[in-house]
Amino acid sequence: MTTSRREFIKIGGHGLGALAMSGLCSSQSASAAQTPHFPAKAKSVIWLVMNGGQSHVDTWDYKPQLIKSHGQKLEGFNNEIGFFPKKVGAIMQSPFKFKQYGQSRKWVSEIFSKVAAHVDDMAFVHSCHGKSNNHSPALFMLNTGVSHMGYPCVGSWVTFGLGTDNNNLPSFVVMTDPLGRGLPKGQAQNWGAGFLPGSFQGTALNTRGPQIDNLVRDTVMTRQQQRRQFDLISALNKEHQQARAKTADLEARIHSFELAYRMQTAAPEVFDLDSEPESIRELYGLNNKRCQHFARQCLNARRMVERGVRFVQLYSGGTENQKSWDGHIDIAGNHRGFAAEVDQPIAALLTDLKQRGMLDETLVVCGGEFGRLPIAQVGATPGRDHNPNAFTTWFAGGGIKGGVTYGATDELGLEAVRNKVTVHDLHATILHQLGIDHEKLTHRFNGLDIKLTGVEGAELIRDIIA
Repeated sequence: MTTSRREFIKIGGHGLGALAMSGLCSSQSASAAQTPHFPAKAKSVIWLVMNGGQSHVDTWDYKPQLIKSHGQKLEGFNNEIGFFPKKVGAIMQSPFKFKQYGQSRKWVSEIFSKVAAHVDDMAFVHSCHGKSNNHSPALFMLNTGVSHMGYPCVGSWVTFGLGTDNNNLPSFVVMTDPLGRGLPKGQAQNWGAGFLPGSFQGTALNTRGPQIDNLVRDTVMTRQQQRRQFDLISALNKEHQQARAKTADLEARIHSFELAYRMQTAAPEVFDLDSEPESIRELYGLNNKRCQHFARQCLNARRMVERGVRFVQLYSGGTENQKSWDGHIDIAGNHRGFAAEVDQPIAALLTDLKQRGMLDETLVVCGGEFGRLPIAQVGATPGRDHNPNAFTTWFAGGGIKGGVTYGATDELGLEAVRNKVTVHDLHATILHQLGIDHEKLTHRFNGLDIKLTGVEGAELIRDIIA
């Protein structure tokens, strides 16, 4: 088969672009910001995921009854809730002391003593509940509103609905564990665009080395030469696209090349934490080996939203059990260790946003995919099993009331019993603060108008909205 000179140039152009920017094909479309459905309280979201299932009864949901009932058998309990039904122990009190903080007198575990200083700016939703006691389905539910892969995540829906405020940076960025402990279960599907155009998929930063590949222009090429190269590639791609107008992935790839070019100027400055004053570096804990990895991510998150990035998601913890908040063994050691990694950086993030006047327009959300049982999971060093029937999610900034507690679990923290909140309710509330009506944000797929909050219905958590 012979190849014409024209076809050869096309093939070469596509190959050159792919080689130069192959790591950025998940980047955002450079679409302009869209008009929200109504005036927004928040411009950006920073979502802190305590991956593995943080124990609500050992962190934010104080249960003095656990102390009174410690060591007793939980009568009538048939462990179909947890993941290990044959490892049922007695009721177990929290290994951590709780103390009241702020004018709201909110009880908080000692392992979050620094974040606790911000309780009067936070709203705690104690009555969250889900459907799955398995990590992957629960994480998919938390991120996409559906318990299996293939659906768009919250960040994709947000950027699909609102576009970007900065055409030189991705509008949806994800940061995962940089300590070699792995990705969350379900991996990149947790920040995938599903059936939305591929340009709305999250851009995951590298956990090692340069945070985004190929940001430095080859020194043998001037900026003008590179611009001409991209113009040629763009012309060839658009000609190619005309015959394939319905190929969404092609459109996403073309946008990613253009964004990649623009990011060579903007992104290096964003990730230059050395430009921050020493007081800010100290505030976040960049000099503290225990927490410096999460400190860098929190500071990066602030710098990104400051520059118009719409949605930033951070994952604390990796894949397997003790490499995440999944404290089946030694709940005391597990949670104390992970809290030591995130307490100072999260507190610093809230402090920094507030002192810059950014907290009012930045919605900070924190929680895991489920909670944990109030009984011990038997073993040499007891832990706690999964509990999808009760977990806590907290909000701050972005038009959220401070010093508020919403909903409740029973006296042991076994299940949500008052003002139950579904994951869809959480999603509807996040969208609302961004000026999006969750009922109106839809995308037609397979003949159906699909939305993030599904067909089961969702309610705003109005009591936490200022």
